[in-house]
Amino acid sequence: MIGGISVWQLLILLLIVVVVFGTKRLRNIGSDLGSAIKGFRKGIEDEPEDSEPEKLTTEEQTSAENQDQQESTPASRPKDV
Repeated sequence: MIGGISVWQLLILLLIVVVVFGTKRLRNIGSDLGSAIKGFRKGIEDEPEDSEPEKLTTEEQTSAENQDQQESTPASRPKDV
């Protein structure tokens, strides 16, 4: 007895589920669930590689620095009359 549910009650519940959904549909649900879990695990394993910062080449660094300098210089704005 697990939490007030006996083995016989679990077997009756399983029989009702099989009758309602059918074995083919339950097999499809099981395979879909298994592939989803497999994809999730693969995604978790690949995450540390994706989270590493990208290394910029020297050309990209200099162009990024030039853009930062251009953005930081104040542009002359016309005065309101």
